[in-house]
Amino acid sequence: MKAIGFRKSLPITESESFIEFEVEKPKVEGRNILVKIQAISVNPVDFKVRQGSAKDQALEVPKIIGWDAVGVVEEIGPEVSLFKKGDAVYYAGDITKSGCNAAYQLVDERIVGKKPTALSNAKAAAMPLTVLTAWEILFDRIRINQQDNGKSILIIGGAGGVGSIAIQIAKKVAGLVVIATASRPESAAWCKEQGADFVVNHNHLVEEVRNAGFEQVDFILDFVDVNQYWSAMVELIKPQGRIGSISDPAESVNLRQLKGKSVSFHWELMFTRAMFQTADMVEQHHILNTVAELLDAGTLKSTLNHTLTGFTSDNLKQAHQLLESGKAIGKTVIEF
Repeated sequence: MKAIGFRKSLPITESESFIEFEVEKPKVEGRNILVKIQAISVNPVDFKVRQGSAKDQALEVPKIIGWDAVGVVEEIGPEVSLFKKGDAVYYAGDITKSGCNAAYQLVDERIVGKKPTALSNAKAAAMPLTVLTAWEILFDRIRINQQDNGKSILIIGGAGGVGSIAIQIAKKVAGLVVIATASRPESAAWCKEQGADFVVNHNHLVEEVRNAGFEQVDFILDFVDVNQYWSAMVELIKPQGRIGSISDPAESVNLRQLKGKSVSFHWELMFTRAMFQTADMVEQHHILNTVAELLDAGTLKSTLNHTLTGFTSDNLKQAHQLLESGKAIGKTVIEF
């Protein structure tokens, strides 16, 4: 089968930062399903893995990355019970396994959902990783529930892939008052489009949030850089509030600063359940199916913003370049 990967961690502008090659189609076993891929999406984790996996020496076998896909079930393992051949599916996958930048991929059925029927392949492929991340951080980590309806949430990084769908879920599903950060007119407009009640400039965060009418907020989600915004979060969070983050801090954060307010801090990594084969791993299957229903009903909408046609190394390079620029709004998808 055709695959695209890399042997060396190179700048995306280098010709061999991605290479096309042939590899054997995976064999199905256990609870795995073999998916024929029709569209993929890119996320910041993709370029972080590409930049860091082969810095010191060239890999003998090219590494295949990618964690957002839509496709059709080609074959099922002997222990599979959730899917059958021919099912249309969408999923993010497992960071410890070979990724979706290939014609076919093997993936555990417990982290796969039924593709939303009302969405195109491109629109559906934009969703899995960000939907799982946003849903888990809101409902599994900071534990938003019905009693929180009407409370305030600050989302730092509102126009990115995770921020875009987190705004929608926080507003439409959790019933929160959403304050999102953005600094450019186009990213601010995008946040409003996703349903943000207020959009503030992250460059003057405390001042901007207070000018919007909030002395403090009930919840804060960081999708950018926990170190950069730590002091602002400490100041803005209400007593007994909750903070969640997905970023990779370069330095330690001083959790003692939260003690006086009895504030809790929560990490979210979407890959945790698959990496550790947790007892509740199948929860990602249920989340994806729930979100598919919300997308089909029009309650939530795809965050797709840019589509490239053709599974080629040039298109993958273009998608990575856009992400690395830090100016990407919404999601970029490659249709096969």
